[in-house]
Amino acid sequence: MNEQATGTTGVSASGAERLRVCEIFHSIQGEADAVGWPTVFVRLTGCPLRCVWCDTEYSFQGGEWRDIDDLVADVGAFDTRHVCVTGGEPLAQKRCLLLLQRLCEAGHEVSLETSGALDVSGVDPRVRKVMDLKAPGSGEAARNLWSNLDHLQAHDQIKIVIADREDYEWARAAVREHALEQRCMVLFSPVHGKLAPRQLAEWILEDRLPVRLQMQMHKQLWGDAPGH
Repeated sequence: MNEQATGTTGVSASGAERLRVCEIFHSIQGEADAVGWPTVFVRLTGCPLRCVWCDTEYSFQGGEWRDIDDLVADVGAFDTRHVCVTGGEPLAQKRCLLLLQRLCEAGHEVSLETSGALDVSGVDPRVRKVMDLKAPGSGEAARNLWSNLDHLQAHDQIKIVIADREDYEWARAAVREHALEQRCMVLFSPVHGKLAPRQLAEWILEDRLPVRLQMQMHKQLWGDAPGH
């Protein structure tokens, strides 16, 4: 989904900038370098990708239009330092960039979870980008926007979700070909319920890969329940 698909420009009758929001919730960050921290999640509606293992399909449609100033105020009410803007694909709504900027200006430690299929060059440099590279098992590997690698900073992270040995070998080749670990932290994550984390750990150790294994802590705590 993009803003054109919603039938509106993302500006209210009063002229306020706004975004279509699936949900806002307070939980424990389950992934990336902020894992374990209490975090406010702002999940935006819409995604142009259809990864076969997606666990947030409910965010593809629906949601509620919210003024960005109101969103920032709602986030602040949780009195929590860490904020994660996610989706869906949050960058499918162009005013996501404004939300990220406003959250940084409000003093939050802000991360962005993005698919790697849309341009990240306009993201506020204070934001920690957690950017996917889609392996073949996702069904969306052709959507990887490789030029995004040139816009990553040392505090960003590259995440590759791995479903099987083919995905692992693809990811291993990507790490070596693009020297990904020299750009930022590289995260390998097993598809929940499909690839045993222990198996992925053994492959990483066998190949001496300079990557970090991550499991989804929120799923260990709450399973697939929305709002976590």
